[in-house]
Amino acid sequence: MGKRWIGFLAVALTLTLTLSACSGNKGETANSGNKPSNTTNESTNKGNDTGDSGNTEQQGTDESSGIIKATDMSKNPDIAKNRKDTLIVGMTDPKGVFSPLFMETAYDFYVCYSVFDSFIEVKADGSYQNSLADKIDISDDGLKYTYHLKPGVKFTDGTPMTVKDYYFTLKLMLDQSYDGESDPLSYHIVGAQEYHDGKASEISGIKVIDDNTVEVSLTEATALTAVELGGIYILPEHYYGVGYKQGSLDSVKALNNKPLGSGQYKLANYKPGQEIDLEANEDYFKGAPKVKNVIFKTTGNTTQIAMLQSGETDMNENITVSEDNVEALKELGFIDSYILPNNGYGYIAFNHNLPKFQDQKVRQALTYGLNRDDIVELIYGQYAKVINIPESSVSWAYTDEGINHYDFDLDKAKQLLDEAGWTVGSDGIRVKNGEKFKINFSATADNPVVDALLPIMTQNYKELGIDLVSETLDFNAIMDKKTAGDFDMFFAAWGLTPDPDNTVYITKGAQNDTGYSNAKVDQLMAEGKKELDIAKRKEIYKQMYQELNADLPNIFLYQRNNMTGVNGRAQGFDISPYKEFPFSLYQVELQQ
Repeated sequence: MGKRWIGFLAVALTLTLTLSACSGNKGETANSGNKPSNTTNESTNKGNDTGDSGNTEQQGTDESSGIIKATDMSKNPDIAKNRKDTLIVGMTDPKGVFSPLFMETAYDFYVCYSVFDSFIEVKADGSYQNSLADKIDISDDGLKYTYHLKPGVKFTDGTPMTVKDYYFTLKLMLDQSYDGESDPLSYHIVGAQEYHDGKASEISGIKVIDDNTVEVSLTEATALTAVELGGIYILPEHYYGVGYKQGSLDSVKALNNKPLGSGQYKLANYKPGQEIDLEANEDYFKGAPKVKNVIFKTTGNTTQIAMLQSGETDMNENITVSEDNVEALKELGFIDSYILPNNGYGYIAFNHNLPKFQDQKVRQALTYGLNRDDIVELIYGQYAKVINIPESSVSWAYTDEGINHYDFDLDKAKQLLDEAGWTVGSDGIRVKNGEKFKINFSATADNPVVDALLPIMTQNYKELGIDLVSETLDFNAIMDKKTAGDFDMFFAAWGLTPDPDNTVYITKGAQNDTGYSNAKVDQLMAEGKKELDIAKRKEIYKQMYQELNADLPNIFLYQRNNMTGVNGRAQGFDISPYKEFPFSLYQVELQQ
């Protein structure tokens, strides 16, 4: 699965077994795993430390989490007030992959969330409810799921949706040529492997009963089955099936920037690097959106607050949370500030295909030798904390038991590098087998995290005898380098879904772009997914996190709060660390 959102509810996942209405990945493609995002705004999903919903009004003087309401709407600029039927949302530029099959960044997800639907949907507390599904029947042995599609659902071109479109979407995911970030063979659908291998032209375990009823039979059920099957975004066969032949998804990929779904909005115009224009789906099955037009407008760290202040945007979901920025939004008077725990984490990745990073002692040294506390304090102050495992502290699976905190210790780091055979040369740079210890480090430009990170990292690693050479690129360029394996180390963030299962740290996992491999992690992740008892799952994941903490596939950097600024005239958002803003767009109203 993956991750992303605030998880107040430590018991949210118990529903994986008791589902009368199923589950899903907050909107992710089934089992899509984590979602990469610009670290100025990682995906929004986590829970707060008390286990309470972060989606509550600010109480008292603690403003590290909650909602700070607008205090003076008379300050709202005319340019915003005069925009009667359009909501403008500032965000990082997406890659333009607006397909549930192939989307890979948080910002592409936001578009897909707005355009497509699935049988189930996430709720603000991290649990799930029916969406396209009228009802879902599960056999006593958990090996057959029967989905009943709500009657009257249409795609935005007016074509009725049937369960055949769901079946078609699964066929695309199970096609041998599918190279997206989901792992549909792990859903254990009967006949899936034969279809994937080209030995069958149909998936024997999927039976279309009628236009509104489909049965899915499984060889085995897991704790994620309801989420994986119910969370699939349904693509229309009459549109994406034109030109498709089993064994090649080229014709489907050609439509990545021309999406057609059944969602709240439809794509009207896409200007790369500038904006995405969405128009309301008047036939939306939950009711026509109250705001006719939504524009996702590209903004950066230096423009996001200024554009809110001028009224050029109504919302920005990636404002760097800091004491200065919190105060700046409060002083505007007409902004509601959502400050919510993030279900995600910032990290520094190693390229495990490079020999120098295959040594655990080297990875540990680079973690001990980086002053993470100073970096996090400098950027976020009270709004973030250093982490040591890839999990939210509010997740039911989180643990600090047996976890090494890797407190900053240059002497310890030097000792580990010595033990790993990296000796200091005459020029102060460490050498092993004739290779100097040089790191080419990639990070996003126009990013306050990077501004704080690079000077400290450069100095710390210089003291260790490591030559750090850095480059700053736009977020999508970093993602391209990650996908191509063209990096030494890079800085980014993952967003998480409510369940800890993911493929980021699995050997050859769908979202594993760093080459990390650990047989014990593979085994524990598989056991955790297969186990149905949540208490037993928690114990399994504790062992897994202890192993990841010792082995350090990445330098785990921080978990922070997110800050979303919303013009007070836009009311109706239902935002939490588990539920991102696009899911409630259709119910937002622009008050005059």
